[in-house]
Amino acid sequence: MADKNFNGNDEREEIFSKALRAGRRTYFFDVRETKAGDYYLTVTESKKSSNEDGSFYFKKHKIYLYKEDFEGFQENLKECTDFIIENKGEEVISERHQSDFNDNSEDTSSHDDADKFTDISFEDI
Repeated sequence: MADKNFNGNDEREEIFSKALRAGRRTYFFDVRETKAGDYYLTVTESKKSSNEDGSFYFKKHKIYLYKEDFEGFQENLKECTDFIIENKGEEVISERHQSDFNDNSEDTSSHDDADKFTDISFEDI
């Protein structure tokens, strides 16, 4: 049931999968099985990036969600997405999506922090 990847770590097969393509990003929702036979969910963001030489690679970030956390996760996700829509609407405002976007702020620290993401690897259950 489990495949070994090139690092020798167990990589569980997907029981059920869905993908959401969103521009340069793809989100993968994969149901996997623990060694004990229970199911859990992994959500992976895969973003196409390029090296200085022009070659491409994919940055991947993954979270693991277990059944005992589903309800709280869903509630918090809905509350946060509702807050964004209520306060900013559904229109996308960014320089990548609108050619007339004008950013007057001088604080770029939020953009710098986004590049400091650390990949965390969890052991299989």
